[in-house]
Amino acid sequence: MISKETVDTVKKFRDDRDWRQFHNPKDLAISLSLEASELLEIFQWSADDLECYGKMDKIREELADVLCYSILLADRCDLDMDEIIREKMKKNAEKYPVSSAYGSKEKYTELKTKE
Repeated sequence: MISKETVDTVKKFRDDRDWRQFHNPKDLAISLSLEASELLEIFQWSADDLECYGKMDKIREELADVLCYSILLADRCDLDMDEIIREKMKKNAEKYPVSSAYGSKEKYTELKTKE
């Protein structure tokens, strides 16, 4: 769970440097995607090491970057993170009912109704 204190720390870091002026939605979305790609790169060529336990420090650092840019994008777009996540989870629950999605990795369009 991300606390209000953590969110405020991310925003204060930005504001102390007067960087909000550069944080338009397009550039924040690009930065978010780039950081997510850096996170993905940690797993590249990992073969059977699907968990990458020896790379947890790098995973933590890149995931923190992804989360920070997510916070900044939500702030710039004046979106309540709790609200948008709750809304998305409600939609996901409709797409992926437990009765047909339980234990399945199929996309919602491929799920079969279990009787």
